[in-house]
Amino acid sequence: MVLGVVLSQVYRALLLRPLVVAVSNVPGNAGDMLALLLESGSWIVLTIAGFVPTVAVRAARRARVDAIEHDLPLALELFATMAEAGLGFDAALTRIVRAQGSERPLATEFLNFQHDMMAGMSRAQALRQLGRRVDVPSVTTFTSALVQAEQVGASMAETLQHQAVDLRQRRRENALLQAQALPVKLVFPLVVCFLPGIFATTLAPVLFQMVQVANGVLSSGR
Repeated sequence: MVLGVVLSQVYRALLLRPLVVAVSNVPGNAGDMLALLLESGSWIVLTIAGFVPTVAVRAARRARVDAIEHDLPLALELFATMAEAGLGFDAALTRIVRAQGSERPLATEFLNFQHDMMAGMSRAQALRQLGRRVDVPSVTTFTSALVQAEQVGASMAETLQHQAVDLRQRRRENALLQAQALPVKLVFPLVVCFLPGIFATTLAPVLFQMVQVANGVLSSGR
């Protein structure tokens, strides 16, 4: 909102007066209408600028969530494979972070998880903190399963394997749902983009012939 107010003031101070003077030379009522439109431009700038930060934050959040959901299946597969090979959870986590690169959002959150544990948190507390911080359903399910496995003493390798299988199944179901919804999403682009061209291609020759016939009738009437 502050950004919108600042931009609105800049618009009024630097751009509004020169633009109003320029459109005042337009003959008729058009100049007055353009001047009125320019006067309301500050409110338009204020409204747009007020939405820009929200849209930017939502886009950044969506990109982060997409990156985490993209990296999580491979991380789970690596977790399960290394756990079955006898590697400990912490050592496997270090290798996964190294393999993914610290610039990836999921690897960054795993690093924060390790820092929480080094700061004195228990693994269960650090996992819960990881789930709350990321706030992505698949990660929350993953951390909850690990917390439960640690509390009941279940095998970490089996838990990770089950999580990897469940995540693959959920991704497959989501892909099927998106494929089923695709025809509905294509209706609007088809109607807007293709139907006008089809109508123009189909009706243009007919309209051209009708114009020719009308011209012929008018010419013969003269």
